[in-house]
Amino acid sequence: MAHIETVSESFTALQVSQEDGFVLARMNRPEVRNAIDETMVSEFHALCGELEREPQILVISGCVAETSKGPRGIFASGADIAQLRERRREDALRGINSGIFQRIAKLPSPVIAAIDGFALGGGLELALAADFRIATPGAKFGQPEANLGIIAGAGALWRLKETVGNPLAKEILLAGRVLSGEEAAQSHLVNELFAADELDAGAREWAQKIASLDPLAVRLSKQLFDMPVEAHPAVDNIAQAVLFESEAKFDRMQAFLDRKKK
Repeated sequence: MAHIETVSESFTALQVSQEDGFVLARMNRPEVRNAIDETMVSEFHALCGELEREPQILVISGCVAETSKGPRGIFASGADIAQLRERRREDALRGINSGIFQRIAKLPSPVIAAIDGFALGGGLELALAADFRIATPGAKFGQPEANLGIIAGAGALWRLKETVGNPLAKEILLAGRVLSGEEAAQSHLVNELFAADELDAGAREWAQKIASLDPLAVRLSKQLFDMPVEAHPAVDNIAQAVLFESEAKFDRMQAFLDRKKK
């Protein structure tokens, strides 16, 4: 998908590359620990536009930032506080961050967040918009918004409890608890842990695992997953009817039967 790299040539907050079977979007504002500003939001919107037209698996990762303790991985430390400080009622109603996170969550193909370092505030809400999260043991997950006089208004108030359950979600949202990577994995916030130097390879492994499945079956499964209970089983029957006529279904089932004969 060469068009994605062409579109992203003017990006400054994201580094986007076409990988083998997936698109990698690396947040690249190390000087502010990948704080999510309106430029980054705009670039994510442009990227989503391309992935909605030509679906592909998306991997979102951070970068390495220089700190007083040396180079450290960083996913996203949250929204850009300097911009957030100046936002007023109309800005909140525009849903600047919630809008892009919802768009990422609704992308046709799966999204993987690869997390090292801080995933705080909007950083965790961005990770929650992904279908899968992999991380390092040293990653940090939290929602410090209440300490700043606001709420976690870009998805955490409802996505977090769906992911980790009400008791832990309340600890994070109402008492400021910050989870380590290991705690996040134990609570199923994170799907798998990798060493920091193996995180990129881990993301590639997850992307290739998904890419080995039938793209249309995965795409329809993702769409149906969030349907209200009342829509089932009718929507399942319709989707299955589409898949029953696909060439991929016949080819993949025949290959399965051929393997059983050996």
